[in-house]
Amino acid sequence: MTGLIKNFPHDGVVTINRVILRPEYTVEDLEERVAFLCENVKTYHSETGFIGGFVALNSGQVSNEGSTIGQAVESPLKGKEALIVTFWKTFEDHEASHRSETFQPLFERVLELCENGNEEIAYQMLWSGAAYTPEEARAAREAKESAAA
Repeated sequence: MTGLIKNFPHDGVVTINRVILRPEYTVEDLEERVAFLCENVKTYHSETGFIGGFVALNSGQVSNEGSTIGQAVESPLKGKEALIVTFWKTFEDHEASHRSETFQPLFERVLELCENGNEEIAYQMLWSGAAYTPEEARAAREAKESAAA
């Protein structure tokens, strides 16, 4: 299923930047600089391969149900770590956006915040999907139960 990100092609590319804020910067600094960067990408690259994106901040919560590396209470990177995730038609489209004269100065401003430098990894999408509607969920459960019988 590939319907979670509207207009995202089945062979699209997802890029992820991991930002760890330097102690002298705040989340508000990150939000402001990333907002300028994202507006630039939307303005100049929506017609050249950019599909969408999001920025997520580490909330500090650690899932003890989904983690296998101990029973942590809270992530030490709470409020300091963010992921910048973007969706592109191709990796080449993404790379061209980074070479843009309008992009580079804004990107440099974001990098100033980073304690960890920057490594942006590109991923090939294998699956995405939205939750079932209540009716679809009931039908799915019924189908599983009848197949198991």
